[in-house]
Amino acid sequence: MHDLLSTDHPCPARRRWMAALARATAERIAALLGDCAELPGYAIIRGPEAGLVMVRGRTGGGGSVFNLGEMSVTRCTVRTDAGFVGHAYVAGREDRRAELAAVVDALMQDQAWTAKLEACVIAPLQREQGQLAKTRAAKAAATRVQFFAMQTMRA
Repeated sequence: MHDLLSTDHPCPARRRWMAALARATAERIAALLGDCAELPGYAIIRGPEAGLVMVRGRTGGGGSVFNLGEMSVTRCTVRTDAGFVGHAYVAGREDRRAELAAVVDALMQDQAWTAKLEACVIAPLQREQGQLAKTRAAKAAATRVQFFAMQTMRA
């Protein structure tokens, strides 16, 4: 299975920042952008518009592919006044989140904004999401059942 954030992708940095934006709420992205700087102008080229995508699964991680079901997504494409184009697809029907993610994607391609947005938006989102993942993993580990111990108790 291909790792979503693998480094053999043509643009691993873009995958990394888009993954952080896709997991964040619109309110959190807006708050971080508001603390960063006043955004340059941009125009919406497409969307935001909601649609459906087919989610596919694979039995056992390597078996045959099957259609799991449909999922709502919202997409948006913007162009900054400097000419950089950003795209975003986010799960659910969230127009504002898709628009903000597309704006950040466009600005991250502009060398004048990359370092600033990395420090003000992307890095904080990644830290928060990493901490949330650790918290969830700790909660899951606390409920883990030791089957080996249970088996020896029966003997």
